[in-house]
Formats: sequence, C-alpha cells, structure tokens
Amino acid sequence: MLKINHMSALVLCAAAGIASAQAVRAEKNMSLDLANQIAAASVATCTANGYAVTATVVDRAGSVRAVQRADNAGPHTLAASQQKAYTSASAKNTTLAMMEGAQKNPAAANVAHIPGFLLLGGGVPIKVGNEVIGAVGVGGAPGGHLDEQCAVAAIDKVKELLK
Repeated sequence: MLKINHMSALVLCAAAGIASAQAVRAEKNMSLDLANQIAAASVATCTANGYAVTATVVDRAGSVRAVQRADNAGPHTLAASQQKAYTSASAKNTTLAMMEGAQKNPAAANVAHIPGFLLLGGGVPIKVGNEVIGAVGVGGAPGGHLDEQCAVAAIDKVKELLK
C-alpha cells in the first residue's frame, strides 16, 4: 500500500509540474524606445515623401506604446493610425492584405465589423522571427498603400533590433 501511495504521489507531482510549466508563458514584447523609433521613422519617411501622417505603434496586446503626429496631419489620422495598428497586431497581418481579402471574399468582409478594426492599408505587424510583438499603423498619406510603404520602411530601419 505504501508503494502505491508513493507512486501516486510521484505521478501527481509530475503532472502538477507539467501543468505549472504550461500556465506561465514567456513572450517577447517591445520597449518604449523601440516603439518611439518606429513611430518617428514612419512619420519621417512619409514627411520626406510629402505626406503629413500620424504613426501609432501598439504592443502585442494592441495597447498603444507610441504616437507621432506630423505637422499638418489631419485630426482623423490619430484614430485611423491607432485602429490600423490595433487591427494589424490583433490579426497578425497587414491591414492592406486584410482589406483586399475582404473585398474578394464577402464572408471575410464581416471582419470590418469588429470594434476597433479598420481595413485600410497602413497597418503592419512588427515581428521578431515569426512572433508578432506589435504593429505600426500609419494614416494620412493619399492612399493606404503609401501609408504601408512608410510603415514598412520604418520597420526596415530597426530590423537589427528585431532579433
């Protein structure tokens, strides 16, 4: 009987150890400094191209980490950039790809009805390897594809930090 109780205790301890290891996760996230660098580079890239934009960077949970608004950027660009960043981080995809998918597939168009989502180009996920650690949303250029170009250029400028 003592052997059976001892074996049962070992099995229970091993099972508890496995459950405990699965309950706590380690995830990568971005620093405030990195978020500020990406936001500033997005605005600088668009400004150099003649576009007054706002760039918002969110973390992996969609919470705002940094915002930069160019001189003369319209007031609507604040909300648009934040929603693009949130959408991209949440879906782990570019908002331009999501918009194009929704246009081609009526069933996918319902994604646009999720509160906080904005299916316009300009939201780009920020990745370390294949892990999405956040996203940048840019709004204000005369086309979502141009907003996206600024976001991609900004991420490219910090790519050495994304390892």
